[in-house]
Amino acid sequence: MTQRTVLVTGGAGYIGSHACKVLRSAGYLPVTYDNLVTGWRDAVKFGPFEEGDLADRGRLDQVFEKYAPVAVMHFAARSLVGEAMANPGLYWRSNVLSSLTLIEAAVASGCLNFVFSSTCATYGDQDGVVLDEETPQHPINAYGGSKRAIEDMLTDFGASAGLNSVIFRYFNVAGADPESEVGEFHRPETHLIPLMLDAIDGKRPALTLHGTDYPTPDGTPIRDYVHVMDLVEAHVLGLEWLEAGKGSRVFCLGTGSGFSVREVVDQARAVTNRAVPVVEGPRRPGDAVKLVSGSARAEKELGWKPTRSTLPEMIADAWRWHQSGHYER
Repeated sequence: MTQRTVLVTGGAGYIGSHACKVLRSAGYLPVTYDNLVTGWRDAVKFGPFEEGDLADRGRLDQVFEKYAPVAVMHFAARSLVGEAMANPGLYWRSNVLSSLTLIEAAVASGCLNFVFSSTCATYGDQDGVVLDEETPQHPINAYGGSKRAIEDMLTDFGASAGLNSVIFRYFNVAGADPESEVGEFHRPETHLIPLMLDAIDGKRPALTLHGTDYPTPDGTPIRDYVHVMDLVEAHVLGLEWLEAGKGSRVFCLGTGSGFSVREVVDQARAVTNRAVPVVEGPRRPGDAVKLVSGSARAEKELGWKPTRSTLPEMIADAWRWHQSGHYER
């Protein structure tokens, strides 16, 4: 039997590379399509690599013709909120226009199954609410706005061309492949757990706590974290949902409770048995007290549960990768 191919955009990045590993384990052939602006060639280990930009329709057409994928799994995106606030045009071009080109190329090739990695940033400032698929979407920056626009495009192409899509919305991704074949490696790094591990390792002076006077049990804000392996396994379940002919669907992925920044720091100290250098700073403008998502629909309809998304497991897997894993340009 011919191995079913999935085109994975952003497959050289953090989440995309883990998705490729899980896709291969599930019997698919993941083909990474990435321009290596933020991805790493060294992270492409589980299937073919096709270098290219999503804005390049001719290159996309070549790749669709070469591999005839049964689905697209779309991770490629710019995703820094600060950058999106400062340069919204970059996000509308890089995320929205490129995704439109990708969707049109997929439809033209007859590839009508599309798994989209969206974000809970489409909901905007929903402080203290456990988000679900019916929560109103009011994005407050070009990152959330661009992802919401892509969701709308998928709906429109579903109506016009029969494109079937599964959309996943989630907050923070953490951890790494337990076997450390791939992991999280950003330059520059902006995520809490790797920044904290850098501080433990002496690669930066300290981790800054941005605000310690929030109305939470320990004064620090609460955020939802999902283990990267839980997350990408959900994406494979979404692909299987589409291949079973179940149609388009939106799923939120989260723990429903979240963890405070101090809880993350305390767990890192316990897991690594090392001190965590910390300095306290002022709140950042616009930071919410508590941002979390539920996952009741994903649990009920996909059979998905975030079994690895505990702080000890996420930090232990991240620490294991952090001690030995890196990529070179």
